[in-house]
Amino acid sequence: MESLDITATKTNTTSSPLSFSPSSTSTPPPNQFSRISFSPSPLPLVVISPCAACKTLRRKCVEKCILAPYFPLTEPLKFKIAHKVFGANSIIKLLKELPESHRADAVSSMVYEANARVRDPVYGCVGLIWQLQEQLNELQEQLAKVQAEIVNMQFQQTNLIALNSMGMQQTCTNFMISSPPLSLDHNNVGSLHDSYWSTLRPL
Repeated sequence: MESLDITATKTNTTSSPLSFSPSSTSTPPPNQFSRISFSPSPLPLVVISPCAACKTLRRKCVEKCILAPYFPLTEPLKFKIAHKVFGANSIIKLLKELPESHRADAVSSMVYEANARVRDPVYGCVGLIWQLQEQLNELQEQLAKVQAEIVNMQFQQTNLIALNSMGMQQTCTNFMISSPPLSLDHNNVGSLHDSYWSTLRPL
């Protein structure tokens, strides 16, 4: 028994320097880097702010909201006034019936009519049309008066020019009549001839 223990201890002592354990070394196994996975960073979330219409109606504003291009969040009163007079369903229905090129003008017209209706609940924009029509009639009357005055002044100027020309002609005629005619007979010619030669005769 003692001999077996001695031999066992000898074999243990001799085999211990030659034994290799992976845990005792600091080098990683060759397949350790292949197990590392690099997960991509998550994309930032894009938060779409609702338009003024959806915010007023308290509903989710989708990406292709038909009201968003015409009722931005920076102009909340624009949709509130139009919604108060026409209603959201009527506005959406009207925009769907129109081509995209005419929608902006339609929204501007609805907002204008809604503002007029809020200021004047009885007549609305019709009252503004009447006021503008009265102003137009007054301006047309003033324009007609000014044009009549211009024609009158042109007529007076034409008459004045005609009178001036007639006055000049009359003056010339009177001058010709009042000036005595120059008559040259033979006696006068002879006397003039004698007086001329007398001036040339030596003293």
